[in-house]
Amino acid sequence: MFLDQDFLLTTDTAKKLFNDYAKEMPIIDYHCHLNPKEIYEDKNFNNITEAWLTEGNHFGDHYKWRLMRANGVPEELVTGDGDPYEKFLAFAEVLEKAYGNPIFEWCHLELRRFFGIEEVLTTETAPKIWAEANKKIVQKEFSRKNLIRNMNVKALSTTDDPIDDLHYHELLKEQEAENGFKVIPGFRPDKALNIQKDTFADYMDQLAEVSGVAINHFADVVAALEKRVEYFEAHGGNICDHAMDIVTYEDATTEELDAILVKARKKVALTEKEIAQYRSALLVALIKVYSDHDWTMQYHMHALRDLNTATFGEMGPDTGFDAINDERVAIALGKLLDAGTQQGELPRTIIYSLNQNDWMQLLTVMGCFQGGVKQKIQFGTAWWFNDTRSGMRKQLQMLMEQSLLGNFIGMLTDSRSFLSYPRHEYFRRVLCELLGEMVERGQIPNDEKRLGQMVQDISFNNAADYFKFLN
Repeated sequence: MFLDQDFLLTTDTAKKLFNDYAKEMPIIDYHCHLNPKEIYEDKNFNNITEAWLTEGNHFGDHYKWRLMRANGVPEELVTGDGDPYEKFLAFAEVLEKAYGNPIFEWCHLELRRFFGIEEVLTTETAPKIWAEANKKIVQKEFSRKNLIRNMNVKALSTTDDPIDDLHYHELLKEQEAENGFKVIPGFRPDKALNIQKDTFADYMDQLAEVSGVAINHFADVVAALEKRVEYFEAHGGNICDHAMDIVTYEDATTEELDAILVKARKKVALTEKEIAQYRSALLVALIKVYSDHDWTMQYHMHALRDLNTATFGEMGPDTGFDAINDERVAIALGKLLDAGTQQGELPRTIIYSLNQNDWMQLLTVMGCFQGGVKQKIQFGTAWWFNDTRSGMRKQLQMLMEQSLLGNFIGMLTDSRSFLSYPRHEYFRRVLCELLGEMVERGQIPNDEKRLGQMVQDISFNNAADYFKFLN
């Protein structure tokens, strides 16, 4: 039966592992894109379209937007200012054709877990579901904080620029006991790394102002960013993230780095080598900063962004026009981690790639730098386009074959949606499905106690130990 209590759980072992061990575990969402201001203000959505699709401001769920465009829905009803009910009807029509797409399962899980709606969303049922969901979504029990609480989330980490004042994080920190969950600022210094962009020079001015460090030399960039690391730390931060759409590594002297910075500050075009030199040196320097502060470092690799330049010019980034990059990764990543190791300890590090073809290379490179901390270097969960049953299974299978599954830190949402938390349930079902199959094949022991503990560790305990958010 569709999405019944045993969906994806194809063996008795899988059913027992999920229902007795995984199902009730809390959630640590260690990388997401929720807005801390929205969390603090704790408003309700006006209707399910706002929660699911967009408020008409080019900000929302680009997973769904891509499917709507594939069905020929006019942009007015995708990201535009079209009528919310018309958008909902258009999306219902899309779902009728989305069998096998994870969006189909996620949306229906969200209807069930948040709203108690078990009907399948179709063009025929859409009016009834619209009315029922909207009747509930304006109630206090469906405010943004309560959506988080209702999914038993104990901590979540947002994505914040180093120059952010973290005002809403400060206010949320004061409310932690009342809220029942922590909101951790996540340090995302992409704008300081992207020296090739036109915005870099102005960003350096902003970074200098908020950090109090005059930026004239490369070492000043590092010093300014460390000041902001300390600022984030004072607001509860201990995690960072880097978008590495292309992974490169080039050595450089101090003199070369200073000269590159001067050119960029004057908005003089840089060579590919100069860009790689600057980025490599800054990442190596930040590795030491993060290690010194006992932070966790994340790399999200090989997104190919903003392919449709016409829509990018109109809508900006993160609107559904990205793809998977197919550049090489192993040599440059190995050099980066080696350079970081030569200057001291690596921080706890999570490495993700959007390209499944990178996964075996990543696992073998990571294995060269383990040590000192249990699974210090983590193979990041299947991400974005891989955030599917088959993608999750492949990531888990490769992890267990090349490292230690029992140390895995599990699922994250990487989402802008307050309704995305049933994805953790989906991941846990896939995990239990896979382990159950292995038991049935005689590949692993039918040891309920040990398997149950492993499932609980991957669902929550390992992340709690690794990130130290709850300490």
